[in-house]
Amino acid sequence: MRVLILGGDGYLGWPTAMNLTASGHEVAVADNYLRRRLAQEEDVEPLFSPPNLFRRVELWREISGHSIKPYIGDLCDWSVMETIFRTFRPEAVVHYAEQPSAPYSMLNRRAASLTLSNNLGVTSNLIFAVREFAPEAHIVKLGSMGEYGTPNIDIEEGWIDIRRNGREDRFLYPRQAGSLYHTTKIMDTDLLWFYVRMWDLRVTDLMQGPVYGIVTRETEENEDLLPFYFYDEIFGTVLNRFVVQAVAGHPLTVYGRGEQTRGYLNIVDTLDCVRLSLENPADRGQLRVFNQFTETFSVNELASRVVRAGKALGLNVGVTPVSNPRKEKEEHYYNPKHSHLLELGLKPHLLTDEVVTGMMQRVLRHRHAIRHKAIIRGVKWA
Repeated sequence: MRVLILGGDGYLGWPTAMNLTASGHEVAVADNYLRRRLAQEEDVEPLFSPPNLFRRVELWREISGHSIKPYIGDLCDWSVMETIFRTFRPEAVVHYAEQPSAPYSMLNRRAASLTLSNNLGVTSNLIFAVREFAPEAHIVKLGSMGEYGTPNIDIEEGWIDIRRNGREDRFLYPRQAGSLYHTTKIMDTDLLWFYVRMWDLRVTDLMQGPVYGIVTRETEENEDLLPFYFYDEIFGTVLNRFVVQAVAGHPLTVYGRGEQTRGYLNIVDTLDCVRLSLENPADRGQLRVFNQFTETFSVNELASRVVRAGKALGLNVGVTPVSNPRKEKEEHYYNPKHSHLLELGLKPHLLTDEVVTGMMQRVLRHRHAIRHKAIIRGVKWA
């Protein structure tokens, strides 16, 4: 099918584009380099700098023979979104085009305003573009497990059945975000659910946990095709950060008690989840919600795995608990369901010692590029 990827330059967007073309789909990517610009502004650039989107497309074509159509522009601008939809005519859209960092959204008023306007503006333009130019298109939107928070009951897969005073109904599972970024993801879901009911859109909302990893099937042999690898406090996910800290000789920065538990997945599984969702689309007038993760770990458990892998490579990895800059429960119940993607055929790549060691070995090749001042930036929630 013809798949448009919004945010196609990002950590997940670019690998998704390669994976889908390798699977036989026709792909276009759209991006305005927002993440690159924000990382430069905050002086937290990634471990290695991938080439621009045009060069990435060219390299992928040279290596694989597969073509990707790039569009550069701000998707908050309706004229940009309209032009892309009119020219490419997508049959499905993957929506990654958002400011993706909880810490960045809590940085200051300017960052908060950018997060709100960008994330909701792109989602709104996407909805109207699908209605006007591609009403049968399936929207696959990347949500976040962080939308749910840490309730003291099991987290259902998107929906919850309520029985009260002898009556029953089905509702979106109650959500209580822990950052402004996650709040915008809740607003995305609410917007999409409203227009699913009004206009019979087809939507799959992927509530994704933190992603880790560097290499995918398409990038094992060519580092120029690797995605961004952020290791800073603003844009880096926790396991990716810990791996770089271990290689750099920086004590692992465990926040508070370290018992915060979340659902995680390998970047390879992210690509498979998105592809499975696209190839098994939602019906018209349906909002599907899939909880997209494969395993749950506490921060302490992740730190222990990194310490163990580092020791196997001869690294002396220390752990230093730091005062938690976030407002969150540090000890809590956490039992989210996640069966739908497994039922579609997902074969999880679990977090083994070999996986952590492989990440460390890749980072060791770029050890000279690690900037210690980027690791801790002091972003506080309150």
